[in-house]
Amino acid sequence: MDRLSIYLTMMTGAVLTGTLVIIAFTFGYYGWVPILGAVAIGYALSWPVAYVISRQIKRNDPNWDHTRKDRTDAVPRVNEPEV
Repeated sequence: MDRLSIYLTMMTGAVLTGTLVIIAFTFGYYGWVPILGAVAIGYALSWPVAYVISRQIKRNDPNWDHTRKDRTDAVPRVNEPEV
C-alpha cells in the first residue's frame, strides 16, 4: 500500500459511489436498497481502483525512479511497505 493510493481512495470512493447512485436513479431504481447497493459496491471497489490509478501515475511519471537503491527522500520504493 502506498500513500498516494490512500489519498486516492477517498476521491475514487466518492466518485464511484456517486456514479453508481446516478446510474441507479437513471434506470428508475428509487429507494434505499439500490442506494445501499451502490454504496456497498463503491466502498468495495474504491481501494482497488485507487491502487491501480496510483500505479499508473507512478509508471507514467518520468521523475519517479523505483530502481534507485538508496532512497533518502520521503517517498519509499515501489515494493517497500510504507504503513
